[in-house]
Parts: sequence; C-alpha cells; structure tokens
Amino acid sequence: MPRTVVALMLREMATSYGRSAGGYVWAVLEPVLGVALLSVLFSMALRSPGLGSNFPLFYATGYLPFAMFTDLANKTAASIRFSRPFLAYPSVTFLDALLARVVLNALTHVAVIAIVIGGIFLAYQLPGPVDMAGVFEALLLVALLGTGVGTLNCYLMNAFPVWERIWHILTRPLFLISGVIFLYDMMPVRAQDLLWYNPLIHCTGLMRRGFYATYEASYVSQAYVVAIALVFLLAGLALLERNHQKLLER
Repeated sequence: MPRTVVALMLREMATSYGRSAGGYVWAVLEPVLGVALLSVLFSMALRSPGLGSNFPLFYATGYLPFAMFTDLANKTAASIRFSRPFLAYPSVTFLDALLARVVLNALTHVAVIAIVIGGIFLAYQLPGPVDMAGVFEALLLVALLGTGVGTLNCYLMNAFPVWERIWHILTRPLFLISGVIFLYDMMPVRAQDLLWYNPLIHCTGLMRRGFYATYEASYVSQAYVVAIALVFLLAGLALLERNHQKLLER
C-alpha cells in the first residue's frame, strides 16, 4: 500500500505541477498574488487590518488556510475520477487514491504557507514569537476538515454528478463567512450566532491566535471541527467502501 500511494503521488506531481520547477513556483506565486491583492485593496480603505498593523500577515493567516481547505477538499473529491485508470488493478484501491491526493496536497500547502508567511516576516522584519504548536494545530484541523469534506464529496459527486454544481454554488459565499477578511469578533452578534457553525471560521481563528499573542479567539472549538470532519470522513468512507465498484463502472 505505501508503494502504491507513493507511485500515485509521483504521478500527480508530474501531472499537476509538471516535471519542472515552474509548476511549484506557480503554487507559491498564486497565494502570494492573492494575499498581495487583498492587502493592497484593503490598505487603501482601512488604516489598519483587523489585527496588528501588517496587512499581508493578517490576510495571509486567513487566506492561506482557506485556500488549503478548498484545494484539499476539491482534490480529494476528484480522487476516483483522477485515478480511475489505475483503480482497475486489484492492487490499487480507492483508499490509495484518496491518501495519495491528501498527503501530497496537504504537504504542498504546508510548504507554501511556510514559504509565504516566512517571506512576510523577513520582508517586513516582523517580531515574534509565533506559537508554532497553535499554527500546526490549525493546519492539522484544516487538513482533517478538507479531507472529510472531500471524501464525502468524492462519493456524492460521482454518484450524483449534479451535486458538483450544487456544491460550487453553495460554497461561493464561503470566502466571506470564514474569517478570511473580517474577524469573527468584528461581526454582529446575530451573524456570530450563525457563523459559529462554520467549522472553517474556527480554523482561521486558531491560525491567527498562533501569530497574534494578544488574540484570544475564545470562540474557537477544536472539538467541534474534529467532530464535523470525522462525521464527514467516516460517512464518505462508508459510502465509498460500499459503492466504489458501482462508481467505477459508470
């Protein structure tokens, strides 16, 4: 199984990022451009970001975990479709395809986040300390949540193709309600009561707590995120285990 997963990872590296360094350069440039755009736009309208005084750091700590979740969820959801030719072999299972995509894309995003935020600290000479344990915990929760959502969607999108369109429509507002641009604490109480149930807002809050020592983020519940992620993950795995052969025959 480990050899199969590694082989699938190497295939995806060649397919998604190319055989040259250019693919990975773009993997770093894309979030840099996203953070830069947010920083420029909001620095023209606001005197200071929601936390601290550095716009790039504030938006990077919100945008990068969000980008990691959406990409990981989407890539995991397309695992069977991406590896369909190899799943015809008895030695390759749907679990191998899922693991290969999860591990590769999670590691890629962690590396990109380290490069981008490390670059911001160096460029602006920002002071520490950074709660690395809290940051790692936030990224672990993002990875778990993205894997859970992606695994369930892997079944739903293959069993009901229309669900893919519905999912993309439903998640369009996610960028605005996940604490990327505005802090949970800055929102009206009625909005907070609803947005608390968005597990992503807990992840971005925990991420920012790691970089801003004065930010308490008392609303964050790691247990809630883990519970939601595990429910999605176990439901997705159970459905795939029972129906993956039928999905491959479609």
